[in-house]
Amino acid sequence: MIGRVLNRLKGCPQVVEGTAYAILFTMGVCHLLNDMIQSVIPALYPLLKQKYGFTFTQIGVITLVFQLTSSVLQPFVGRYADRHPQPYSLSAGMCFTLAGLMALAFAPGFLPILLSVALIGCGSSVFHPEASRVAQLASGGKKSLAQSIFQVGGNGGSAVGPLLAALVVIPYGQHAVGWFALAALLASVLLVRAGHWYSLVLAEMKTLRRKGQAAVCTLPAKTVRNALAILVLMIFSKYFFNACMTSYFTFFLMEKFGITVQQSQFCLFAYLAAFAAGTLLGGFLGDRYGRKYVILFSILGAAPFTLLLPYLDLFWTVAMSVVAGLIIASAFSAIVVYATDLKPDKVGMIAGVFFGLMFGLGGIGSAFFGWLADLTSIEFVFRISTWLPLLGVVAVFLPDVRPKE
Repeated sequence: MIGRVLNRLKGCPQVVEGTAYAILFTMGVCHLLNDMIQSVIPALYPLLKQKYGFTFTQIGVITLVFQLTSSVLQPFVGRYADRHPQPYSLSAGMCFTLAGLMALAFAPGFLPILLSVALIGCGSSVFHPEASRVAQLASGGKKSLAQSIFQVGGNGGSAVGPLLAALVVIPYGQHAVGWFALAALLASVLLVRAGHWYSLVLAEMKTLRRKGQAAVCTLPAKTVRNALAILVLMIFSKYFFNACMTSYFTFFLMEKFGITVQQSQFCLFAYLAAFAAGTLLGGFLGDRYGRKYVILFSILGAAPFTLLLPYLDLFWTVAMSVVAGLIIASAFSAIVVYATDLKPDKVGMIAGVFFGLMFGLGGIGSAFFGWLADLTSIEFVFRISTWLPLLGVVAVFLPDVRPKE
């Protein structure tokens, strides 16, 4: 596959040989802005719970609605984009996010909040499949690195969101969410430029298809199906655990150690920042040593640290969460690239499926853990979730597909 690099000639992007780092970093920045906006939603939970008297079940339902709208549409968007690419759909999708943010800033109760987060979720479902496809097209063959640059932007945004929520939204209230609309507007402008580059690439891809140079996978169909099933289980393990951390880690810290809402947001930021750093590390290791081993290590290797979390003091709880986040985060980029290598002719659909699973399973996990917390306690839920990374052992059955030299 021919890589591209973004140059400027009379204000227009041009396609030449090489890895398109300008496009990769543009997509990474847009992913940062998109996921920063998304991460504000769970960061608002303590404020919304206190303001409206929501139960943990209602908090879980808010996450479920948001995550399902972020996930259910993604495979369909990706499949449609594989057949009928729409270079400017990325910018258009960000307009849904913009509308959802403004609605959330002034939502007066539970049902309007659900509608607001659903709009934000729809914007995300349009963004992720096509953006992941653009990142791979810009990789110049360095797929894990490209996916990591793209993904680390998202993880960085997820880390920054709670920090900004602690500094802006918590002190000034729900209406302050409206300021994040500026981020959606900036992302929309950047995506218009990336869309023009994408349109040039699509023209060249049509030429490659006519010459019979499209990528193919030579593994047997049964092996591909089994590998995809294992990857789905990996996503379940990773994002059920992560759902508990992002939605209920702050409540756990406040209940067990008596810290304030703002202090708990800083602790969540530490976990999410480590999550972002681990994503970039996984990209380098995946291209160098093979994605199977990165997947196995990043999920199963986190288990000793997650299992310690419920039994430590405040300092070591936060420290172990940072180490666990750093290790477990490296899996997702490797999983997505591994899956798209299995189905190279359906990059958009596969990316949509796995991003959709990421959000969908995260939403289901949040709703499940919220329901369980109402029946038992936050500490019990936290203890149960820390066993999930042990499911990573099934990664040993993945075929060893190493990147070509």
